[in-house]
Amino acid sequence: MRFKNASRCWLAIGLALVASARAVAQKPKIAVFSGPTATIQNSEALITSDKARAKYGLRRLTNSDGTPIDFDALRPQRLAAPVTIYVEAFTAHPLESDMAELYAPPDGYTDPDTGAFHKERQGPRDVAVYEVTLHPDDGLYLLPYMARQADGRPWEGHCVSPGAPPEQCRVPFYPDASRIFEEIDRLGLGSGGRNNLLGSKAAFDFYRPAPSGGYRKGLRAEKRTDTGDGDIPEESWGRDFFTYTPHYEAPAMPTLARLTNVVQRALSSGTYEGAIWLEGSPTTEETIYWLGLLIDTTVPIIGNSSQRTHGMLSNDGDRNIVDSVDYIVSGIWKDDAGKDKVGAVMIQEEQIFTARDVQKGDDRPGGYVATGGHGGIVGGINPIVLTFLPTKKHTYLSEVNLTKLPARVSGVRRDRERIVHVDVSVKDSRGDLLPAAIPKVTIVKHARYLQGALSDDGAAVVEVTSRIDKNLEKTGLSGFVLEGNAPYSAADEATMAALRYAALRGMPVARVGRGHHEGITPGNPNDLFIEGSNLTATKARLLLMACLMKFGSLPLPSDPEHPTDAELDAIRSRVASYQAVFDSH
Repeated sequence: MRFKNASRCWLAIGLALVASARAVAQKPKIAVFSGPTATIQNSEALITSDKARAKYGLRRLTNSDGTPIDFDALRPQRLAAPVTIYVEAFTAHPLESDMAELYAPPDGYTDPDTGAFHKERQGPRDVAVYEVTLHPDDGLYLLPYMARQADGRPWEGHCVSPGAPPEQCRVPFYPDASRIFEEIDRLGLGSGGRNNLLGSKAAFDFYRPAPSGGYRKGLRAEKRTDTGDGDIPEESWGRDFFTYTPHYEAPAMPTLARLTNVVQRALSSGTYEGAIWLEGSPTTEETIYWLGLLIDTTVPIIGNSSQRTHGMLSNDGDRNIVDSVDYIVSGIWKDDAGKDKVGAVMIQEEQIFTARDVQKGDDRPGGYVATGGHGGIVGGINPIVLTFLPTKKHTYLSEVNLTKLPARVSGVRRDRERIVHVDVSVKDSRGDLLPAAIPKVTIVKHARYLQGALSDDGAAVVEVTSRIDKNLEKTGLSGFVLEGNAPYSAADEATMAALRYAALRGMPVARVGRGHHEGITPGNPNDLFIEGSNLTATKARLLLMACLMKFGSLPLPSDPEHPTDAELDAIRSRVASYQAVFDSH
C-alpha cells in the first residue's frame, strides 16, 4: 500500500513537472537587445546608506540646507543567508487597521523594548507581527546599501570623487537587460496588485550587440546572463560599451554593422515572437528605423527608451517595456499569414509610433512626437489597439533589408587625379554586413543670411566640397542629405551647385525640408537629386546609407565638369532607383 501511494506521489510530481515544462514551452519567446547610452538601462548612483555610515562612524547624508536626511534610499539586493524578520501588522496601508476584523490573527507579538517574539501577547505595549523567513532564492529585496569605498569613505556618486577618471568610476548602466527585467518582475506592480508582469507572459533571451554597460575585467561564461558562448573578454569604454555618464562614449560605424548582424542572426533563427531594442532616448528613433529597413524578419521590432533612469521616481522606461511585451504577446500586429503588418515601431507612454515617423521632442515622459504630418501614431496601449496601418515597406518587405543587399556594389574613389569606380564589399560569405561597407552620408543644413552665399566661399559650399574630397580619399560609398527649407527642400544657389557637383562625382544627394516638415518634397525630373518626401534629415540619412549598399554610387561622367546628355540620363536612371525606395520606405 505504501509502495502504491509512493508511486502515485512520484507520478503526480512527474505530471506536474511535465505540465510546468509545457507551460514554459508554450510561452512566446522574445529577444531583448541592449543598445548604447540607454537611460532605460541606467541606474542612479549607489549611495552609502546611513545604516552603513552609523555602523562605520561616517558623516551622515544631509539635505541641501545641511539638515540630516530622514530617509535612506533602499536598493534591490540579494540576501546571502536566510533571515527571520517580524513585520508589524497593518503597516502596508494606513487604513488596514480600520477593518481589522476582516484579517486573520497575527503570527504573534514582539516586545517593543527587547524585540523578543511571543506567540501570545505578553503586555499591553506588545506589537502584533507577522513572522516571515526570507531566503536568498526568494529574489531581490529592497535593502540599505552598505558598501563603502576601498579607503573607507562613503560612496557619494558614481566615481570615487567628482571628475575622477574612468578607471576610478563605476559604470551605472546595466550590462544587459536581464537585471532590469528581474527587478520589474519582482518589484513592479500591475493592476490588481500583481507582480511578475513580464515573466508571466513570455520568456526572454538577452543580447548585447552595443550595450551601455560592460565588463572591464571580463566575465566567465558560467556567470553570463546574456545569450552567448564562452567567456566575455575584457571590455573597454567606447569600443565595447557606450555610456553618457560618468563619461560619454558614442558608438561609431563599425558598431552599427555589428548590431545589425546580431539582430539579424537572432531573428532569422525562428525562435522569437518579437524583439525589443533598448537605447538612449534621443537616438532610439534612428536605430529602430535602421533595423526596420535592414532586418529581414516577419516579427515585430520595438524600440523602447526612458526619459528617467531605472528605479527613479516616475520612471517611464519600465512601463514601456511591459507595454512592448503586451504588444508582442497580443498578436495584434499579425496579418492573416501571421506576419508583421505594422513594421518596426517605438512604444512610449502607451502610444505606438511607426519607426519612420517618431522623434524625440522633449526630455520628459511623453516627450515624443510624430513627424511628417501624415500619421505616425498607429495605435495605443491599454487597451492595445491599432487605429490605422502604415503603407511603407519594412523588415521582410523592405527592398534594402540585409537579405536583399548584394555582396558587393560599385563605389567611387580618387586614383591620382581621376575619380574611378571601385568594388565595395557589402557582405561577407556568411551574409553579415561588413563594417567597412557602412556609407558615409553627411547632412548639410541650409540657413538664411549665410556669409558669401552667392559665392564659392560660403560655409555650406566649403563644407560640401571639403567633404567630397575627404570621401574620395577615405570611403567608397558616400552621399549627402540636404536639409533645406520646408517643404521645398531647397537651398541657396551656391549650395545646390556644390551638391550637384557631388552627384556628378558619384555621390547621391537626398533633399528634405528642415525640422519635421509636413509637406512632401516636390520632385524635379531634370535635377540629379533624390526627393526625400516628408522624412526628417536623420531618417533620410539612414535610408540613403541603406540605398548606397543596395545600388552603389551614381555613374561617373568621363568629364564631371562637362557631362554629356547620355551621361546625365544614366545618372538620372540610377537616381530613379533610389527614388523608388525613398517613395516606398
